[in-house]
Amino acid sequence: MAVITMYGPMERRNPERPELALLDLLRAYAHDCLHYGSRRRYVEVAGMPVRTQYGINYRRTGGQSYSAADRRGSHHTRNLGIVMEGACDKEARSITRQTAERFGVAEPSGPLGALAFRDVTGTLTEDDTGHAAGPLGSEEQTRYAAALSGYERGVNRRYAHFLEEFAPGEESECHTRLLAAIISGDVTALGTWLDERHGPGTFMGLFRTPGYFDPGLTA
Repeated sequence: MAVITMYGPMERRNPERPELALLDLLRAYAHDCLHYGSRRRYVEVAGMPVRTQYGINYRRTGGQSYSAADRRGSHHTRNLGIVMEGACDKEARSITRQTAERFGVAEPSGPLGALAFRDVTGTLTEDDTGHAAGPLGSEEQTRYAAALSGYERGVNRRYAHFLEEFAPGEESECHTRLLAAIISGDVTALGTWLDERHGPGTFMGLFRTPGYFDPGLTA
């Protein structure tokens, strides 16, 4: 088992910056717990288990995914993997932000520390992600900041745009319904909620790739 944060070794009696390391771990732990608790469904194919559902995403036994990958560089998403990842991370960051506020953990003064703090608490700005894409301290720190920026743009910003696009003024409620559907694996209530706002078949229209039921893709 490994426990890794960006705040230095954890095996010492007094770890470096323990409050900030705790927030880093809390975000990761909460994020992974939500993924671990997401609904999964398996079927047996030729004596082997094949996963056909994960959260609100589906896959045929031949490997065809329900939704297609987003175009490279897109600011929006129609990919259920990105939506699920963004929903889990938004919730994990919310938990981390509330914990920091409750126990009075302040944002560090240094640029890298401040960037990491805003990342785990979900308070990154557009300027932050722009600065993170450039040189920042050592080569290792620059790589860390670039990866942070790429994840923010590729997942969290796309998920935020998705909520703004399909639930303007109701982003929080849509997020809550999405997260509940991911955990339960039941999109009925979410689908009804979306249909009331955008017309019948919204979930399928948003996400299902045209070739999902093409012949020859089943095992």
